[in-house]
Amino acid sequence: MSNALIIQASSLIQSGDIVRAEELLTALVETDGDHALVEVLDEMPPKDLLAVIREYDSSKQSILSLLITPDQFARAVVLDRLYGERSHEHLRGMFNAVIFREDADANEFIEAIAELEFGYEAIADYLSDRAEEVVGTSNALDTEDISRSEISDHDWKEVTWLLRHNHPDIYANVLLLLSTMLENEAIAEAELAIIDEDEEKAEAEAKDAAAKEAKAKSDEEDDSAI
Repeated sequence: MSNALIIQASSLIQSGDIVRAEELLTALVETDGDHALVEVLDEMPPKDLLAVIREYDSSKQSILSLLITPDQFARAVVLDRLYGERSHEHLRGMFNAVIFREDADANEFIEAIAELEFGYEAIADYLSDRAEEVVGTSNALDTEDISRSEISDHDWKEVTWLLRHNHPDIYANVLLLLSTMLENEAIAEAELAIIDEDEEKAEAEAKDAAAKEAKAKSDEEDDSAI
């Protein structure tokens, strides 16, 4: 039964019908219980599981997000960068919905993600919109003197706190990736500024040349009239 269900769900996902795929999977809870769905999620291709859970966040929960295990989530979340989403909005939404659910230990999810290839990159992508705050010397998070309860936003601040206090090795690697992101952005902005400056200079030179040509032509016409 589980194999047939997975095939049917995968077919719906590949056709873009995420809602029906999610409904098909969650219906299993009503007939066979939570454990049956967890077993199915363990057999599903991570890319299919990701396609479903990335469409849900804390404001729009899915039973899949509430039951997915740390290992299952990790295998799926490291594939999110394949979507090429620059803002990582979906990544951040599903990340918060899963690791900060009531029965979850966020530390277990962080550890499971970090153990996989591209796990550090997935965490860095999650924090990328706040890279300056996390990395910057004028850090908005003076996390050394703040308890988790004081910073519990179920979002990037709390994740940063957990990394810094409970996972220093992961934190160090993620910081390095975020620093590299910021450096690359600065280089790209500088190169773009140079390109813009060159384009403005070329445009000004072209206008100047056109003006000189027009003046020369006008002078020739005046000479001819004389």
